Amino acid sequence: MKSSRQEKILEIIKKHEVGTQEDLSAYLEQAGYQVTQATVSRDIRELKLIKVALDNGRQKYAVGNEGEGQHIVRKYIRVFQDGVRSIDMAQNILVVKTESGMAMAVAAALDAMDCKEVVGSIAGDDTVMCAVRTVEDTALLMERLRKLAGATAE
Repeated sequence: MKSSRQEKILEIIKKHEVGTQEDLSAYLEQAGYQVTQATVSRDIRELKLIKVALDNGRQKYAVGNEGEGQHIVRKYIRVFQDGVRSIDMAQNILVVKTESGMAMAVAAALDAMDCKEVVGSIAGDDTVMCAVRTVEDTALLMERLRKLAGATAE
């Protein structure tokens, strides 16, 4: 079921200018797939879909190629570096303080980094909290992310 749904997603985004998860859900339901927002979100992530700008200023989902993927990775690193104010830990919880309004973008950057130690994360306005597998992993990840963020994230 999952693989046929994901194949259908690829077919849909090639045929239509799909700009939101809601639009994608509607196309999937028209095709006979009953999906939740969480399922669509997971499929987008697993298929490594990206949003590309259209000439009219709108965006649509597309399959990323290697060149685009590297551009996206660089963009996420820039967002992470620009948005992070400090990184600290409490046991196996990594706490990332960000500029006001930047927590969601920094959390998306963390997700894009695909840190295997992170079990999950949540973002508010200026704070991201990441549940990490172990205290040891948290300390190592904190140091790695501090280096990536630069000297300001002490």
